[in-house]
Amino acid sequence: MEARMWDALVGVAKQAYTAGLGEGTVPRPLIMPLVRGELVGMIWVRPIKVGQDALTGIAELANIAAAAGADEVVLVWETHDVATACELPVVGPAPCLNMVLATRDGHVLHQFPYIEQLLSRSPEGWASISPDWSPAPAPQPGAELVPPIQAAVNYSFIPIEIDHPSPFGVTVVLMEEDGYRISLTEAFAH
Repeated sequence: MEARMWDALVGVAKQAYTAGLGEGTVPRPLIMPLVRGELVGMIWVRPIKVGQDALTGIAELANIAAAAGADEVVLVWETHDVATACELPVVGPAPCLNMVLATRDGHVLHQFPYIEQLLSRSPEGWASISPDWSPAPAPQPGAELVPPIQAAVNYSFIPIEIDHPSPFGVTVVLMEEDGYRISLTEAFAH
């Protein structure tokens, strides 16, 4: 992936997280598949229940990448959020925005740790937070990934066998029906 595209995707992810945290929510895990350097879109995981459903829901992000024939994927998640949802131990810096850039040949983990700056608290107790981004550690080629993210990486490059004239279109529809939030770029929206 060229550096300008990567920097743009990092910027988008950080903006989404900053906006979400400012509203008192952690944005859900997200996949951004690419086909020949072209962004397919942004797909956020469906509402998930703690435990096995979270593991499955995150891994299923791969369906859209596989259906699009992606040759690169970027997965984005927050350390605490995924560990809590999937009932896994917290590994690595936390709080931390994680982004993995993966191809069929491997992956590189990029971590963007932050310090939570409390902006305000609602009467219900929800905290509005601003991330104060800390220096990022060096990218880690081949780093160990949490199981649902590793599964999503693995399945992203296995072609989906759907007997349908438009496997990508039908996958988008089925995922939207399941509650995934899908925002396709113009090139892939037809």
